Amino acid sequence: MSPNSRKGDTPLRESDSLGKALEECPQTKNEEKYMGKMIYTIKTEYHDIENLTKILCEHNEIQFVSFMGVDIGGNGTDEKIPVKLFIKDMEEMLKFGIQTDGSSVELQGIVGLSDARVDLLPDCDCTWFVDYNYEYYNDENGLPVGTLKIPSFIIHKDKLVCSRSILKRAEAHFKNEINNVLKNTPHIAESLGFKYDDIDEVVLTAATELEMWVKTPEQSADFEELHASQVLKEQYWKRTMGTVRTVLEKIMGLLECYDLKPEMAHKEVGGITNKIDAKGRITHVMEQLEIDWRFSSPIQAADNEIFVKELIEDQFRYHGLEVLFKAKPIDGVAGNGEHTHLGVAVRLKDNKKVNLFSPSNMKEEYLSEIGYGALMGILKNYEVINPIVSATNDAFNRLKPGFEAPVCTVTSLGGAKDAPSRNRSVLVGVIRNIDNKDAVRFELRSPNPYSNTYLVIAAGIQGMLDGIVSVTDAGMDCKILEKEISKKYGEDAVYLEKFREYRSEYNVFEYYSQVERDKLYGKAPTTVWENISAFASNEIKQQVLKKGDVFTDEIINSFRVSTTEKWKNELAGRIIHDNIVLLKTFVKLHNESDHATDLDVVNWEKIVYLKTKLMKDSMTKKCIFTKIKTAVSQGDYDIASDLQIQMNEKMSEIRALYIEYKNNIF
Repeated sequence: MSPNSRKGDTPLRESDSLGKALEECPQTKNEEKYMGKMIYTIKTEYHDIENLTKILCEHNEIQFVSFMGVDIGGNGTDEKIPVKLFIKDMEEMLKFGIQTDGSSVELQGIVGLSDARVDLLPDCDCTWFVDYNYEYYNDENGLPVGTLKIPSFIIHKDKLVCSRSILKRAEAHFKNEINNVLKNTPHIAESLGFKYDDIDEVVLTAATELEMWVKTPEQSADFEELHASQVLKEQYWKRTMGTVRTVLEKIMGLLECYDLKPEMAHKEVGGITNKIDAKGRITHVMEQLEIDWRFSSPIQAADNEIFVKELIEDQFRYHGLEVLFKAKPIDGVAGNGEHTHLGVAVRLKDNKKVNLFSPSNMKEEYLSEIGYGALMGILKNYEVINPIVSATNDAFNRLKPGFEAPVCTVTSLGGAKDAPSRNRSVLVGVIRNIDNKDAVRFELRSPNPYSNTYLVIAAGIQGMLDGIVSVTDAGMDCKILEKEISKKYGEDAVYLEKFREYRSEYNVFEYYSQVERDKLYGKAPTTVWENISAFASNEIKQQVLKKGDVFTDEIINSFRVSTTEKWKNELAGRIIHDNIVLLKTFVKLHNESDHATDLDVVNWEKIVYLKTKLMKDSMTKKCIFTKIKTAVSQGDYDIASDLQIQMNEKMSEIRALYIEYKNNIF
């Protein structure tokens, strides 16, 4: 097991000369015959030629090696290198990586047709995973064929240009600057019970909560049934059954095998009760689930997430179920979030850890000076963090006011200092535990499973650092900082903006109107184009991302171009098409012999009007769909964005109207 393994982990084989690098784990009964013979991770201390050669020669079920670079879009590369070739050229590959072209990665504005070479350089300072194919077995030993996945950096013209490298720079920059803060403001360290000279290293931690829908392929549930079940919370925290339970438990076991330390798996609010046939077999699955595992360093946490998502997809698909990680797989029903947790500590030379967000007295203060500064930094700079967090049409399908959608740039400190609460309507939650200082951290609630976690964490780190440096340079203590973050609209502030509010202990969707929310917390973007345009309209805040050369102009431009391309192509090429297909299913259901009422007639006329407005052209008027396509083709993205908002509103209206119309027909 790994050096950090916990009590209760499966013991090592006595014959295993590599010790902790090779991990064993029992699985379900029909797999025990081979699971104990497999390895799941190769830790950092075994990334040398001698140990790697020994491991790969002893485990011939590992037949391929894949260098996983992560592009600006958050996509991991997956090429298959025969393990024999890797062993033969290992020294050169570990030192120089492998060369390919940039045709299959998102690096717009960086890699062009005339200069497409990119190199994938292995990262030897992180955990490497063995990805097993349980549908293909090695003829020699009967074990599933494995691929050694090596997280890597993408290099173009001798520059690191990938998501992993951005996060690596952000982490290094943050640690260096926090060291300077603690050195220049020794009273902060002393208030937390240590001295600057006691510090061994600054430690950043991150974790994600992964939500997903699991369903039977090619089957769908009735929207009204799903919506009613959600409102009644019939599925939340309920017991899983049948195949879903089996796969969920299997996944939790595999996470243990990979030393990812699973913490919890449970049903979420979405879903309906499974349908069972006459023989007691489950025939229809439609459930929302969440799986959580332990925090790690920022890069390792993001690497872990990519691997876990693939593992979850493979396991459910292997058992005949489909996994949906989309932010809003089903319109009008609970979406999938991926709350991202951020924490900062120092490890002292005596190996003691001190949480830098925790105050010296948890009952007298919410946060330390560093904690307040970090929280303010995220909130103040969220206009340039948000484009990175929410970069798809799907993300904005989830981020709509109401329920638990985190669309308002506001935080909650948690009610009373000595009795922390959880406000689920805010953007950034402060997680506090009076009896455990180590647990204090921030929960950014806006990401979804398709957010680029590397860039989300990197942008969050940059925002936190801006706030920390600003408030410590200003000499603000906890009392002043609490007053500042609690300021009212129009009150002067040292760091935060005058005409904004940043804290609410209320449910912001019930306590304030839409107009009040827009005034107090800023008008939230509702399309990808509105969001990505914030880079241009917030030049000063954009500089926060660029400090320490973490996000460069080249990187920001590449992200902006790739995000815009995906937005407009999906809007014109997929969303409109899907809407047309849906609208064609809205057909007339009544006639005079059906005892149609005046309500049926009026509702149908409204439906026809909306269908015409959305999708039918005339000689003199163009429909919304045609106007959007024209605007996109002409590069009029402001117009296309405004029309997209109109389209979404009218599609929501016609969906609800057709349900009402259909339910009134005999």
